[in-house]
Amino acid sequence: MAGVIKKFFVASLFMWVAPITILYGFNHQLFPGSTQLSSYSQTLLSGFLAVISFNMVIAFYICMAMKEPSDRHEPDPAFLAEAKSSISQSTPCESGDSSQAREKQE
Repeated sequence: MAGVIKKFFVASLFMWVAPITILYGFNHQLFPGSTQLSSYSQTLLSGFLAVISFNMVIAFYICMAMKEPSDRHEPDPAFLAEAKSSISQSTPCESGDSSQAREKQE
C-alpha cells in the first residue's frame, strides 16, 4: 500500500512541477530559441507544451497503475461466505401481511 501512495504523490508532484517549469522556462528565456519567438507564439507554445506534459504524466501514472499485480487483491474468504449466505436466505413475503391488514381495516 505504501508503494501505491508513493507513486501517487510522485505523479502529483510531477503534475505540478513539469508544467510550471515549462511555463517558467519560456517566460524567462531559459530554453534555446525561445527568444526568437514572438510573445504571442511563445505564450501559445509554452501553454501547449505545459498541457502536453501534464497529460503525459497522467498517462504514465495510468500505465504504472495498470501494471500493478491484480492477484494480490483478493477479498476475504470469510466475508465472501457470509455475503453468499445472506443472499441465499429468503426474506418473508410482506404482500400477505399487507392484504391481511387491509381486511382488518374494512
